[in-house]
Amino acid sequence: MGSIRIRGRRTPTAVLASGAVLTVLCGCTVQASGEERRTPVHIELPSGTPSPKSAPPDDKPSATPTPPGQPAVLWSRGDEGRDIRELQARLRQIAWLFDGPTGTYDDLTEQAVRGFQGKRGLPKTGKTDEVTWERLLTMTREPGKWDLYLMGGQPADAPDARCMTGRVLCISKSSRTLRWMIDGRSVLTVPVRFGSQYTPTREGVFSVYWKSRHHVSTLYDSPMPYAMFFSGGQAVHYSSDFAATGYAGASHGCVNVRDERAIAEMFDQVRTGDKVVVHW
Repeated sequence: MGSIRIRGRRTPTAVLASGAVLTVLCGCTVQASGEERRTPVHIELPSGTPSPKSAPPDDKPSATPTPPGQPAVLWSRGDEGRDIRELQARLRQIAWLFDGPTGTYDDLTEQAVRGFQGKRGLPKTGKTDEVTWERLLTMTREPGKWDLYLMGGQPADAPDARCMTGRVLCISKSSRTLRWMIDGRSVLTVPVRFGSQYTPTREGVFSVYWKSRHHVSTLYDSPMPYAMFFSGGQAVHYSSDFAATGYAGASHGCVNVRDERAIAEMFDQVRTGDKVVVHW
């Protein structure tokens, strides 16, 4: 009866949020010894728990084992999740990507990674492997929450208790989101932007007292489409600047919406007198 021999090798994986942390993958070859010789079977066995910052999404299909001498691929086109947002945010920091972050590894992300790799003499695969990721980490800083959600896409927090009855524009400064709610049910949820520290958006309970579909600000001479006024000159309205620059800017006190289709739909449903709650 033949014996079984297992040979292991260790491959460093560079992944971390603020330094270099190693994730170890062991590749084992199982083969028969003695007179009977069979084709070796290559088995990949994980060792330890991967860092959440570098591990591929849980629902990613099992990848083909990495050939010896080549860095393992962490993410590639089609992958989604928080890790992809971080990759995109870091690429934005060094001007290889200008859109997003979206959280989806799309063609623009692939092109940005390929360009980054080529500039540094790495194989231009467009896939983020261990070596590419380590190099990117050394050149960038840890992204903050609003770097990851610069163009929206963040989850909304739970509605304020004052939003649970009637028809309400429920606006959270904490999650920077607006829920259009009817009797406790969220009809639409969109990311929003607020005023700066010098022109803050007022907090409290208000009501929509005037709607103006094609409004233009007389104070700032700027368009405010789909404006729903709730406190003096402050209104919920569409902002083309928010759509273009995300949270890199701020309003003059109004609640900006970047999704024109969504606010157009909301504008048609909201009535004068509907409640507005602005809360943390």
